[in-house]
Amino acid sequence: MNKYKPNYLELFKSGELKKRTDKAKKQLDDCNFCPHLCGSNRLNNEFGFCKGGKKTRVYSYSPHMGEEDPLRGTSGSGTIFFGRCNLHCIFCQNSDISQSNSGTEIEASQLADIMLDLQNLDCHNINLVSPSHFIPQILEALLFAVQRGLCLPLVYNSGGYDSADILKEILDGVIDIYMPDMKYGSQKNGQKYSKVKNYPQVNFKAVKEMHRQVGDLSLDERGIARRGLLVRHLVLPQNLANSFTVFEFLAQQISKNTYLNIMTQYHPAHKAHYYPELNRCITRDEYIEAVKMARKLGLKRLD
Repeated sequence: MNKYKPNYLELFKSGELKKRTDKAKKQLDDCNFCPHLCGSNRLNNEFGFCKGGKKTRVYSYSPHMGEEDPLRGTSGSGTIFFGRCNLHCIFCQNSDISQSNSGTEIEASQLADIMLDLQNLDCHNINLVSPSHFIPQILEALLFAVQRGLCLPLVYNSGGYDSADILKEILDGVIDIYMPDMKYGSQKNGQKYSKVKNYPQVNFKAVKEMHRQVGDLSLDERGIARRGLLVRHLVLPQNLANSFTVFEFLAQQISKNTYLNIMTQYHPAHKAHYYPELNRCITRDEYIEAVKMARKLGLKRLD
């Protein structure tokens, strides 16, 4: 039985969640929900970088047993995959979801139904995958879902290219678990491989705000995550992710107790075959070297 009470329940009772939702929805006519600051009028279905419109686009949802142990537990993480993305990673392993119009546009009430379906399936959390461009719609769905009994922790599972201002002004107290990628420690590689400006500067600022809100990852007596920060870092061939810079930031500016998943599953996907330096899987030695870097810097919660 879920004993944890998410903070968004208090925000709902006080009326603050409704205020945040209304504020966010109004900003859709001049969209600034991610650092691209496209300014598109999404209420009129004008598309910016992410190609997100007025409605939420959902590709799929299900109890997911492939997430990190603290998220999946015994019954799975209640994962909702949103269509499109505010990154254009040339090696994206979910490019059929993130770089196309796959999925279905739905109303906020339907998204609330999905959240409640996942709760009824005994999932441990609601895991919002690539949510950055659908924040207003998610908040509106949350209003509907809380009225009907939703009480699971919310996981914000993003590519890490998030606006620290939006996180602070709109999502503080709404999200229980932040799970951002930290893809690059290099501005040049972020531009080259994900088509975004200033990735490390934006990412580091966002992660600092996420940690300010929720702190280090905390687990219940069953080892299931309830609140906190969980970071993912994908090791790339030839250290193109600049792993040391990412790990040094976490150790020195966030916390040496940061829960860090150093991921090994890179393989050439999407358009990676056009880039010779990325057209291979990583080696065992490259992964071991990344782990050694993290440990040398004092990071101790490695997955």
